[in-house]
Amino acid sequence: MQMSMRGLRTGFVALALALSLAACSATFNNHGYFPPPEDLAEVNIGDSREAVIEAIGRPGSAGVMRDEAWFYTAYRVRNYAYRAPEITERQILAVSFDGQGRVSNIEEFGLEDGQIVDLSRRVTTSSVREISFLAQILSNFGRINIGEGLAD
Repeated sequence: MQMSMRGLRTGFVALALALSLAACSATFNNHGYFPPPEDLAEVNIGDSREAVIEAIGRPGSAGVMRDEAWFYTAYRVRNYAYRAPEITERQILAVSFDGQGRVSNIEEFGLEDGQIVDLSRRVTTSSVREISFLAQILSNFGRINIGEGLAD
């Protein structure tokens, strides 16, 4: 009985160690759709929108679809324990159309083509002075002209 308890403890410790190591491993999630190269090879400059749909399909619901361009996006995200998710791979296909609905340009972009955009944080100053609400109300009592509201 004594040996089996020792074996049980050792097994429990090994299981706990394996689970803790598994929790620290990275997990990957894939999002979006990027057409395979053999399907993309079927799309040529001058093709109609219908030909593009037949060759590579419509952009997914996560993609942006406008009249002048269709975008197909796919990316891979690495999640690692407590760290913020990190995009490790990104593919973007932009199919541009001319005024007649024909393919005018096909471009591919990757993660290395991305740019970080700095947002401008302009702050509008208010005309409210740094005095309390009660002080603002009380200061208005001297400015009231009772005769302005009365009809002549």
